[in-house]
Amino acid sequence: MASTVSAPGPLGLGGLRLTRRGRAVVVLVAVLVAAAAGLVGQRAVAGTPGGPLEVRLHTVAPGESLWEYARGLASTDEDVRDVVVDLQELNELESADLQVGQVVLLPQE
Repeated sequence: MASTVSAPGPLGLGGLRLTRRGRAVVVLVAVLVAAAAGLVGQRAVAGTPGGPLEVRLHTVAPGESLWEYARGLASTDEDVRDVVVDLQELNELESADLQVGQVVLLPQE
């Protein structure tokens, strides 16, 4: 009858030993993983949330557009296209198209 011998230690690797080169590779991989996690983490917190924004509800009338609202809200040194994008994000719109009767959020002037 054959008997089985289990190796002691975690994961059954009780007698495993790393060479000097093996230890260097393990340390190098750990450093690379930590550096990659650090870079990803920096990108995740790079943006800062804006402050609270007072808004008003507006019902879209015939002939009104997001571009018209943006022109009225943009300051003299601000690109209207950027304001349109901000309004799309504020209202969670996929495009600048609006429908008559649709309610949109507009920043207080």
